Amino acid sequence: MARRSLLFSPGDRPELMRKAPGAGADVICFDLEDAVAPDRKAEARESVRAVLTDPDFAPDAEVCVRLTAAEPAADLDALVGAGKDADSDADLRLDAVMLPKVGSADRVEEAAALCADRGLDPAVFALVETAAGVLSAESIAAAAATDALVFGAEDLAADVGATRTDEGTEVLYAREHVVLAAGAAGVDAIDTVFTDFSDADGLREEAGFALTLGYDGKLAIHPAQVDPINAAFTPDPEEVEWAERVLDARDAAEREGRAVFQVDGEMIDAPLIAQAERIVERAPAGDRPGTDRDKNRSGRHS
Repeated sequence: MARRSLLFSPGDRPELMRKAPGAGADVICFDLEDAVAPDRKAEARESVRAVLTDPDFAPDAEVCVRLTAAEPAADLDALVGAGKDADSDADLRLDAVMLPKVGSADRVEEAAALCADRGLDPAVFALVETAAGVLSAESIAAAAATDALVFGAEDLAADVGATRTDEGTEVLYAREHVVLAAGAAGVDAIDTVFTDFSDADGLREEAGFALTLGYDGKLAIHPAQVDPINAAFTPDPEEVEWAERVLDARDAAEREGRAVFQVDGEMIDAPLIAQAERIVERAPAGDRPGTDRDKNRSGRHS
C-alpha cells in the first residue's frame, strides 16, 4: 500500500480525529504522545478508543495510533477495552501503531509483544528521532515487527544539540542513514515533518527532496499539507506508463526464457525494473493502466 502521507491528529480532539480521513492522507495517526498534555492522557485514550470502535468510522486510509513512550501498555489496555468499565467486545479499527523515540530493536519487539498479548497484530512504525535511534537504525528496521521507519528531525536536533536550519544540513546524514536502513530491510521510510504548515512552496520543495533521497512518504501536521505531499510522491502519468511497459516487457521475457530485453530502445536491467515497480506502487489505483499484476515491493514487508 502507498504511504505517501501520514497525517497526525491529536488524540484528545475527537472532532478532529473524525474529520482527519477527509484530508486524503494515506495514513491517519491519532497521537497520544506529543499532541496531548500529560494530564489529558486518560481522556485522550478514551477518545481514541471511542473513534476506533465506532462502526461508522471506516476510512479508506490506514489507521495508526502513536503510543506514548512512557506507558505503551496503558495505551494499549485503554484501546482494547481492558478497563473494568470498558466494552471489550467492541471491534477496534487499528492497522498500525507508531513508537516514539525508538533507540533499539528491542523496543519494537517489546511493543509487538504487548500488542500480541492483547490480541492485536498491527504494523509497527518505528520513529527514529534520537542519536541512539539513528545509530541503531539498521537493527530497528530489520526487526521482524517493523513495517516502516519514520524519521524525526526536530527531536533528533534537540537530542544532539543541533540548530535547525532551513537547509537541513545538520540532520542530512541522519536523514540519509534512516532511508538507507529502511531500504536495506525492505520496509517503508517516512520523512520528517515540515513545521511551517503555512509555507506550501517550502513543503513541496522539501517533499520533493525527500523523494530524491528515497523516502516513500512524509509526515503531515496539518490537513493543508496532505495534498502537496501526495502530489510530490505521486508519479506523473508518463512515468506510470513507462513503468507499465517495463513490467509488461519483463513478464514477456520471463515467459519466453529471455534474461535480456529492452523498452523504448533502452536495455532494461534489475535497477530499472526495481524503479518501475516502485513507480507503479506509488501510483494511485485509478491511474494504473494495464494489468492486475502483483505490484508489491520486493521487500520483506510487502
